[in-house]
Amino acid sequence: MHIVDTTMFFCPRSGGVKRYLLAKHSWLQQHQRGNRKILKHTLLVPAPQPAADDVVACRTLAIPLIDGYRFPLSITGWRDALLRLAPDLIEAADPYVPLIAARAAGQRLGVPVVAFFHSDLSRMLSQRVGKWIAPIARRYLRTLYRGVDLVLAPSHVMLETLRESGITNTALQPLGVDTQIFNPERKDSQLRSQLGLPTNTRLLIYAGRFAREKNLPLLLQAVERLGAPYHLLLVGGERDQRLSRHATILSYEAQATDLARVMASCDVFVHAGDQETFGLVALEAMAAGLPVVAANHGGLAELVSDREGATVQQLIARDYCEAITQLFERDIATIGTAARERVMRNYSWDSAFRQLMMRYSHVVAKPHLVEHLLSPVSR
Repeated sequence: MHIVDTTMFFCPRSGGVKRYLLAKHSWLQQHQRGNRKILKHTLLVPAPQPAADDVVACRTLAIPLIDGYRFPLSITGWRDALLRLAPDLIEAADPYVPLIAARAAGQRLGVPVVAFFHSDLSRMLSQRVGKWIAPIARRYLRTLYRGVDLVLAPSHVMLETLRESGITNTALQPLGVDTQIFNPERKDSQLRSQLGLPTNTRLLIYAGRFAREKNLPLLLQAVERLGAPYHLLLVGGERDQRLSRHATILSYEAQATDLARVMASCDVFVHAGDQETFGLVALEAMAAGLPVVAANHGGLAELVSDREGATVQQLIARDYCEAITQLFERDIATIGTAARERVMRNYSWDSAFRQLMMRYSHVVAKPHLVEHLLSPVSR
């Protein structure tokens, strides 16, 4: 059986979608039984080709976008690349050219196509273009998703968004975390001194894309209002840069282990984005033993409760300041432990991918091959 994942959300600086795909690839390889390889997994992504096994670059016309993303314009070229791979199942991780091409290839090959709702297109366009475009985007998604076998949503709120848009061929599919990489044991007691900060600094961290919907100016306003001993690290910039006495930008961490070290060495993870379909980076911070202060919106609201941190209803600096200071009045270590326990209990990649294989078993014509992956691994 050959599974192909395809997306434009795959570049040297991309985030959650790329981590999901690479984690899936690793898990599928680990769950082959002995030397008998009954399953092949391939990623079809935009050029230039990343350095990874079983990654095929589709060298079609592309427009460079923010953070190195490239938008393929040739549906035919992408479709033909899928046809050459001859998969038994295609999963597309965005609602753009790759999914349109996947639908066409799936129809030509007679194989199922699964779409993953990683990006809320209608909400994104509403914020950037205007609310008038939301009904148009929803009609586009209804038409697009009507031609696939299954649409996966990573959170309950995104599942409801799909259903409110009239898309009913849906299923809930949460993501997961590598809890060996994101682990409190990676804490580095020298991080503060390396950054030139006092040892008593209350270190807040955000990691991810520096996109408008992440509301990073709000976090900067909050930490400036808090003042000493608080300091905010923003991980994901072009280069290391001290913004002020209370905020520092650190460059993008390509290696998960490096990001995990920085995370585990901080006190609290903060996130002001209100459009997260899931919130994978917040979950990684929780796995690293950090409490989380996040907007009570989107997928983040489903990951964080008072037990694991705090949520903020209004996206204003004053409310973030209050949530952060109140959190430090509690036992930070106990809250961080509870955060990691929730991840260990509910969000391992193993449990996520076992559930995904069960989803696949309902749409593929060879369910016994999928079930094979769910049996104990033969070493």
